[in-house]
Amino acid sequence: ASDCQVLLNQMKEITGIQDSAFLLAALKAADGDFMEAVTFLTEDPAPEPVQDPAAAEPSAWEGSAVGKQLPQGNAAPAPHNQDNLRTANTVRSLESPKAPAAERDADTHSAENKYRSKRKRCEMLSLWVESPKQNDWRRAGDWPVGMKNIGNTCWFSAVIQSLFQLPEFRRLVLGYSLPQNVLESCRHTGKRNIAFMQELQCLFALMLGTWRKFVDPSAALELLRDVFRSTEQPQQDVSEFTHKLLDWLEDAFQLTVNATSPGDKSENPMVQLFYGTFLTEGVHEGNTFSKIETFGQYPLQVNGYQNLNECLEGAMVEGEMDEATTSQSVKYGQERWFTKLPPVLTFELSRFKFNQSLGQPEKIHTKLEFPQTIYMDRYLYCNKDLIQMKREEMKRLKEKMVTLQQKLERYMEYGSGPARFPLPDMLQYVLEFIVTKPAVAVSSAQSSQTTLPHSPAKPHVLDVLSQPNGTDIRTEDEAFLVANSLLQQNSSMELQPPVSPAELSEHPAPHVVSEEEMKLVQTCLQRWRNEIEQDVQDLKESIARINLSIEQMYCDPLLQQVPYRLHAVLVHEGQANAGHYWAFIYDQPRKRWLKYNDIWVTESSWEELERESFGGLRSASAYCLMYISEQVSHAGDEGPEARQFQKEVEALSPELRHYIQEDNWRLEQEAEEWEEEQSCKIPQMEPSPTSELQDLSSESGPVCEQSVRSLSSEHARIAKEQTAKAIANTADAYEKNGVEAALCEAFHEEYSRLYLLSKETPTPQNDARLQHVLIYFLQNNAPQQVVERTLLEQFADKNLSYDERSISIMKVARAKLSEIGPDDVDMEEYKRWHEDYSLFRKVSIYLLTGLELYQNRKYQESLTYLVYAYQSNTKLLLKGTNRGVSESLIALYRRKCLLKLNEVAASLFVSCEEAHVSEGVNILNELIIPCMHLMNNFEISKEDLDAIEVMRNRWCSYLGREDMDAKLQMKLGELLPRLLDGSTEVIVLKEPPKIRPNSPYDLCSRFAAVMESIHGASTVTVK
Repeated sequence: ASDCQVLLNQMKEITGIQDSAFLLAALKAADGDFMEAVTFLTEDPAPEPVQDPAAAEPSAWEGSAVGKQLPQGNAAPAPHNQDNLRTANTVRSLESPKAPAAERDADTHSAENKYRSKRKRCEMLSLWVESPKQNDWRRAGDWPVGMKNIGNTCWFSAVIQSLFQLPEFRRLVLGYSLPQNVLESCRHTGKRNIAFMQELQCLFALMLGTWRKFVDPSAALELLRDVFRSTEQPQQDVSEFTHKLLDWLEDAFQLTVNATSPGDKSENPMVQLFYGTFLTEGVHEGNTFSKIETFGQYPLQVNGYQNLNECLEGAMVEGEMDEATTSQSVKYGQERWFTKLPPVLTFELSRFKFNQSLGQPEKIHTKLEFPQTIYMDRYLYCNKDLIQMKREEMKRLKEKMVTLQQKLERYMEYGSGPARFPLPDMLQYVLEFIVTKPAVAVSSAQSSQTTLPHSPAKPHVLDVLSQPNGTDIRTEDEAFLVANSLLQQNSSMELQPPVSPAELSEHPAPHVVSEEEMKLVQTCLQRWRNEIEQDVQDLKESIARINLSIEQMYCDPLLQQVPYRLHAVLVHEGQANAGHYWAFIYDQPRKRWLKYNDIWVTESSWEELERESFGGLRSASAYCLMYISEQVSHAGDEGPEARQFQKEVEALSPELRHYIQEDNWRLEQEAEEWEEEQSCKIPQMEPSPTSELQDLSSESGPVCEQSVRSLSSEHARIAKEQTAKAIANTADAYEKNGVEAALCEAFHEEYSRLYLLSKETPTPQNDARLQHVLIYFLQNNAPQQVVERTLLEQFADKNLSYDERSISIMKVARAKLSEIGPDDVDMEEYKRWHEDYSLFRKVSIYLLTGLELYQNRKYQESLTYLVYAYQSNTKLLLKGTNRGVSESLIALYRRKCLLKLNEVAASLFVSCEEAHVSEGVNILNELIIPCMHLMNNFEISKEDLDAIEVMRNRWCSYLGREDMDAKLQMKLGELLPRLLDGSTEVIVLKEPPKIRPNSPYDLCSRFAAVMESIHGASTVTVK
C-alpha cells in the first residue's frame, strides 16, 4: 500500500487533484499505467505535429491546404510577436552568463489555466492494488535504488540521482574529510555546509550498499528547510536547488583547499568538475568590449527554437557583429565563446515565463529536440575564425532560401483575391474544363435556328490564368489574343436554343468549342503547366539543396573533436505552479537508459525519453540537461555495476560502512516485525481505499479465506469486551466440567443475550445493531450457519488471551473452527454478510460525524460525510430495509447542509474580492455541484428537487447584475453550465477522512447523544 500512496502523492502533485478515490479511478481506467493516467487527467487533445514543408517530399506541396499555412522552413522563421515575457521563477545567476539582452522571437500560444484539471468523462471506478509485501522493500540485486518522496521533494530526488550516477562526483562526496582543527574554526555557514556534506555522504553510502529498494533523504532535506521554501510548499525549482547544492559543496570543499592553498578556487574539485569559462566580445554604441566569465549551469531560452543547437547559437550570438560598422553607435552585438568547458556540462532550459495579461507564470510546452551526443567545437574560442566564416555562409544560405521560398509561394498560392490556389492545379482545372463535353448533343436542325450571343464573361478564365504575377509572359498574352479573336469570328455560329444550363450537363462545360480552338488552348495551357511545374520542381530542389547544406554546415570532422554525451535529463510534468520531477539517466555499465521516478527505478529507452522530454505533445518536458565529456564518460566503464559498487563500499571509511551495516540490520528487524504483524494483523474497521479495492477485486474470483477471516476477526475484536465478560461468567463450569463445557455455556449464554437484544423495539436514540455484529445478523435473518460460525470466532479471537481459562477456551474454539469445512458454511455468503456489517458501521460513523459537524457549523466537512453515508447506505437498503440506517434522516441533513454551503459560496462570490471569489468557486466546484449531480437522479425526492432549484436560481439571479464586473460575469458563465446540466458531468467528491471508534460503547454513546440533540429526547442509557 506504500507504493500505492506514493503513486497517489505524485498524481496529486502533477494534476492538482487531491481526491484520492478519483485518482485511483483514473489509474484503474489506465490499466495501472501511471503516465497514461496523468495524461488522462490533465491533458487537452494533443495537437498533431506539423511537418516542415521545406523538408517534405515535393508532392506534399501540391494542392495542400495545410501547406499554405506551414512555416517556410526552419532556417528562416517568419517574424512573430515579440516575446517580452520573462521567466516566472527567478533563478539566481551563480557565476553564469545572464540571459541574452535581446529577446528571442517566439511562437505565440494560448496560456494554460493553472487551476485547470481536465478529468476524463468516465464513471467512478475502483483500483485494485496488491497488498504490500515485505519483499517489495528489498533491493533487487545490484539494481539502483530509488528515493522516497517525503512530500513535494521529487525535485531533490531527480537532482541527487543524476549527480550520484556520476562516478567522479560520487567518489568526491564519499571521500570527503576535514581536519578537526578546520572544523572547529568554521563559522555558522561553513558548519552548515559541512553538516549537509556529511548527510549527503550518508545518503550516498546507503545508495551504494543498502539492501532497501529505496532510501529516505529526510535528514539531508531537513538542512535545506531554512534555505528553501518548506517542503510542505509547492516543488522547488530544479535549477535553483542545483545552484544552491553546488554552492554548498563548493564551499565545503574550499575549506579543504584552503588548508593548503588559501583562496585558490582553481584547486576546488567542485569547480574543476562543474564550472567552465567563456569570453564575451561585443560592440556597444560603437565601443568594443570583451570579458571572461565563469559559469556553472548555462541557461538557455527554449521559446522560438527547435533544437538544442539552435538554443546555443541564439545564446552565443546577439545582434550583429559587423566590423565594418563598429563605428556606428546604433549598432549593438556580442558573441560568446567557451574558453574552458567543464567535464560535466549542464544546460538549464528556461521553460517558464510570466504572462503579464493573466498576472501569473505559465509553462512553455513547445517541443525542443536535443541529441544524445553534442559536439561543442562550434562554440569554442579556438575555432572562432572558422565558425565566423560558417556563420556568414549560413546567413547567406538562409537569405537565399527565404527568397526561393517566397518565389515558390507565388506559384503555390496564386491569385489576387482572398482564395489562392497552386497555379499548376488551376491550369489543370481549365484543361479539364475545356475537354468536358455537354451531356446533350446539339442537332444540326436546331443549330440553324439561333446564334450564340457574345458573352464578355467567357474569356475571363483565360484572363485570370494569363494575369502576370510579377513575371513576363508575353507569349501567353499573344496566345490569349489569338484565342479571343477566334471566338469573335465564330460568334455568329448557330446553336441550339438555350433551355437550362443545369439540364444540359452534370459538370460545367463549354457551350461550344471548335477543334481548332481546343487544340490551341490545350497546347498553350499544357505548355504553361509543364513550364510552371518545372519551375516549381527546380525551386523545391534548390531549397532542398540549401537545407542539406545548412544541416551539414557543422558536420566538418574538424568540428567534431569535442563530443559531450548526454548523461541525464531532468523532466518536469505539470504547470508553472505545480508538477512532478523525475530523471532519465544513462547507465554506463548497463548501456541503457534508466528512469528514476522517486522510489521507482525502471528500465527505459531513448524513444520513451524523447516522448516524455522533448515536449510539444503533453505537459512533460526536459527542464535540465546534463552532458558529460568523454573523460567522465569513460570513468564509468569499469565493469559491471555490482563489482564497481562493491569496490566503492569497501573503500568507504569505517564509519560509513558501519552506517550501512546498521541500516541493513534495521531492515532485517523491520522485516521480522512486519512478518509477525502480518501473521496476526487485524485490518481497520473502515478499510482504506486500498483494502476496499482488494476486497472488490476478489469478488469476481474465488473467495480468499484469509480476507474473510480478517474481516470477521475484526468484528470479533470489536466485541472482545462482551466476549470476555461471557467467558468470565463460566468460571464454575470451567472448574467443574472443563474447558469444552465452559465454551459451550459461554456460547449459549452469549447467543441468548444477543438474541434478546435483537428483538427489542428500536428507538431513534438507540440502535442495537451498533453493539454487536450478531444483532445485525439476527435482525436481518442471516443463515444460522453464518451466525454460529461468527459467534464461534468471537471465542477464538487471539485478543482474549487474558488468563489461562480464556486461552484454553480460545484454543478449543479454534480447533472447532478448523473442523468446519466449506460444505458446512458457504464462505461466499459468509463474506458478504461481514462486508455488509462493516459497511453498515461505516455508514453509521459517517452519519454521526456529519451530524456532529453540522451542529458545529462545519458545513464543508459535514457535507462530505453525509454524501458518502447516503451513497453507501443506498447499497445496503437494496438488500433490505433493516440493512442500513434511516435514508430520510441522511437526506434531510444533506439537503440542509447543501443549502447552507450554497449560501456561503454565493456570498463569497458576490463579494468581488479575488480571494473570496476563488474560495466560493472552489466550494461550488468541489462540493456543491458534485453533490447536486449525485442527488439529481430518477429517484430524487420532491424536497431535494426543490432544494436544487433554489440553489440554481440563486446563481442565475446574478446574471447581468450591473454591480458585477465583466471578469466575474465571465466566471459565472463558466460555472452555470455545470450547475444547470450535469448529464455528462463526472461525479467526483472528495472522500472524508477515516474515523475509527474505540469500542461499540463509544459508538453507541455518540449515537445516543447526537440523536437526543436532533430529536430533543432525553438521554438513553446504552445497554
